[in-house]
Amino acid sequence: MAQARVDSVRPVARPDQVSLGVLVAAVPRFKVDEAAAVCGVAEQRRGGKLPPHVTAYLTMALCLFSDDGAEEVAQKVTGSLSEFGVWDAAGEPPTSSGITQARKRLGRDVLRETFHRVAEPVATNETLGAWLRGWRLMAIDGFELDVPDSAEFGYAGNSQSRSAFPKARVVAVGECGSRAFIDAEVGPWNRSEKTMAATLLPSISSGWLLLADRGFYSFAAFSAAAQTGAALCWRAPAQLILPVLEVLSDGTYLSALVDPRLRGRPREELLREAKSGAKPDPAAAHVVRIVEYEVPDRDGGELICLITTVTDPEAATAAELAAAYHQRWEEETANGQLKTVLRGPGKVLRSKSPDLVHQEIWAYLLVQYAINSLICQAATGADIDPDRISFLRTLSIVRRTATGTAAFPP
Repeated sequence: MAQARVDSVRPVARPDQVSLGVLVAAVPRFKVDEAAAVCGVAEQRRGGKLPPHVTAYLTMALCLFSDDGAEEVAQKVTGSLSEFGVWDAAGEPPTSSGITQARKRLGRDVLRETFHRVAEPVATNETLGAWLRGWRLMAIDGFELDVPDSAEFGYAGNSQSRSAFPKARVVAVGECGSRAFIDAEVGPWNRSEKTMAATLLPSISSGWLLLADRGFYSFAAFSAAAQTGAALCWRAPAQLILPVLEVLSDGTYLSALVDPRLRGRPREELLREAKSGAKPDPAAAHVVRIVEYEVPDRDGGELICLITTVTDPEAATAAELAAAYHQRWEEETANGQLKTVLRGPGKVLRSKSPDLVHQEIWAYLLVQYAINSLICQAATGADIDPDRISFLRTLSIVRRTATGTAAFPP
């Protein structure tokens, strides 16, 4: 059965947060300082060098204004960040080369560590569209980003037909209600989504209903996710064999997932054990419920087959699970927010070295998280679904109000 929802209620966004303050509110300076300390990045104040927290916020601002040069971005945002106490006003805004050198000193890991310290589910008990009964709806999915020429990331395709630019792959866990990413893994294009997702599964929380497309299924991945205590609702790949153990009252049926390494008699014994009602060793098999339904399309229809650990129809009906699975598209929308709205359609990341590419991607993840946190808080306070608040419009407001002039500390 699902856990009861126990959450602290976040305050509704204040008007002053609809500015660059959205970054400071969602990514507080002390978290950046903690991340820098853990990564061994020392405070630099001699010779006019930018300290780590200033560089971190500037890198996030570069993602807010992806069409603008570094110096222009610095001129736009220094006043706003000064108002929020991120730095004191003294000296002149940095040059483009100064920002690049500061980013190199910051390194690839500080913003990654910052993201893991701040990113968490945003929806409260009152957030519409975020829950199925007592389960928080979460999804896992991946996307790619074009990066400058680099041997670390690799090209999609082959020698005869390859992508125009190397690609970085990002696999993320997102909250469906808020569309905020709360965990992620960044790697080269030749690492598969399934391989990268395996590193995220241990962080899954009980009380979630985790949704995943068929490309993420493997027995090992499903087992690792199930052992976290979270409920699962994953689409089955077409080739997966799902024996019928028992037909349930709502037309769904129980089946068993068996470790594909088992063959012959061990496999048959596990199936008999599952059919008898016993719980098999979870390292070797899982009793699951199968929900099948057809989605009409121009070719006549597509059969969807869902595998879920919610085996009791009274805990969640087939219709509820089908509707919940299609909330996975909120993760697809979140991918588009980062790739198309924030970065810009078809654009290559601005960073030239692998370390700075990693840093820039984590900055984009932080900005996407911050804006969706603001949207979710405002929507919850207004008792509307966060879907009804435009990410693009909110981003435009943040960009318009994130300007100002101030100087940097020495």
